[in-house]
Amino acid sequence: MAKTCIFTGKKAVFGNRKKYRGKAKYLGGVGKKILGTSRRKFKPNLQKVLCVVDGEAKRVWVSASAIRSGLVVKPVKVQPFEKVNV
Repeated sequence: MAKTCIFTGKKAVFGNRKKYRGKAKYLGGVGKKILGTSRRKFKPNLQKVLCVVDGEAKRVWVSASAIRSGLVVKPVKVQPFEKVNV
């Protein structure tokens, strides 16, 4: 699936955005009223990272929490061979 962390399975989820009007009771009002609700999307913090998956290096979507917790193994960088003139 696109835009899903391959380690934690995090992906975008949907919720509600509520619009309020009125003054809170603890401030002396009659209470807040909900005027309306609309849908919104909660997106995870996903990064495109080069990491080792099933023994080969791939560029995949990974959540920032997976990177911080050490679930991501980065591939070993190989230095290019240099000719030495003797």
